[in-house]
Amino acid sequence: MAAVDLPAEISSLRSTYRAVREVSDVDALKATVAKLTEQASASDLWDDVDNAQAVTSKLSHAQSELERLEKMGARIDDLETLVEMADEAANEGDAATAAETREEAERELVSLRKALSELEVRTLLSGEYDQREALVTIRAEAGGVDAADFAEMLLRMYLRWAERHGHKAEVMDTSYAEEAGIKSATMAVHAPYAYGTLSVEQGTHRLVRISPFDNQGRRQTSFAGVEVLPVTEETDHIEIPENDLRVDVFRSSGPGGQSVNTTDSAVRLTHIPTGIVVSCQNEKSQLQNKAAALRVLQARLLVKAREERQAELDALKGDDSGSWGNQMRSYVLNPYQMVKDLRTEHEVGNPASVFDGEIDDFLESGIRWRRQRERASEN
Repeated sequence: MAAVDLPAEISSLRSTYRAVREVSDVDALKATVAKLTEQASASDLWDDVDNAQAVTSKLSHAQSELERLEKMGARIDDLETLVEMADEAANEGDAATAAETREEAERELVSLRKALSELEVRTLLSGEYDQREALVTIRAEAGGVDAADFAEMLLRMYLRWAERHGHKAEVMDTSYAEEAGIKSATMAVHAPYAYGTLSVEQGTHRLVRISPFDNQGRRQTSFAGVEVLPVTEETDHIEIPENDLRVDVFRSSGPGGQSVNTTDSAVRLTHIPTGIVVSCQNEKSQLQNKAAALRVLQARLLVKAREERQAELDALKGDDSGSWGNQMRSYVLNPYQMVKDLRTEHEVGNPASVFDGEIDDFLESGIRWRRQRERASEN
């Protein structure tokens, strides 16, 4: 195997890092941290709890982003120092130390490439709502009980992904299927750029396996749909007149219909003009569930308005490319093991790791693929 040209690799890393810093606008990020730090130190900050939580959360994430960028530069410097140490050991005739140090440098190079690639992908998230937190809804589609079970597997996959990254995630509403799995579930991911990152997951997911629910052990194909929405903010100005809403209350329930709440605290909202229906049952009170359901409804109306604007633009420029969101990934457990993205062609041979939340490579390839499509469309 040819030796790795470490100086050339370091030069390439520095070039990519400079581009990432430029796009990330480090000076603007530092100004944001300073501004939020000043707001967070105000004596009356906690007079408005919601605003205080928003300010401290934004400050924490901005500081974390700035720290990631600064640490990346330091790590590249440290890698260069390691290479110099290996060269010095070799020049002094200490072959063992030189080899050991070089191996350490090559391991760090692999780690740095991955970390820098993640930073680079973040710079591609420049859409209107990409910086927002995300609402992810998973629905069982064709395939009966296998589809319901598959939908629950996807819900766990996204929860595990959020956990791996230290993102706070909460399930806001779950509708359980009769035999196994779920009919649908909505979860919120509270992290910057969660929408931009997870929006590439939107579409139809397909599972092929020997059905655990078929007593004849036949292979079954089932489908689940994933919808990803940006969380609305105060600046969105989405007003919903009370006359446009129908509010129904009911008791929360768990698997098998077992009551998990003895009061009518669950809330279902129907937006009469559009027919959009959302529900929430995971909060403790009816008011909390109504507020949570209203946030989901506002998010859906926000995306609907954006899609209508985009449709008008597409009609004007004759865009007939269609939606990229459908039929986006296949999970095959039999007769072989593979998970493949049908848009990017990225695939792995370990479905178990994917279902355990290891989907970063799929997210990265999806974001790069989408950006290429956007650039092609612009041209």
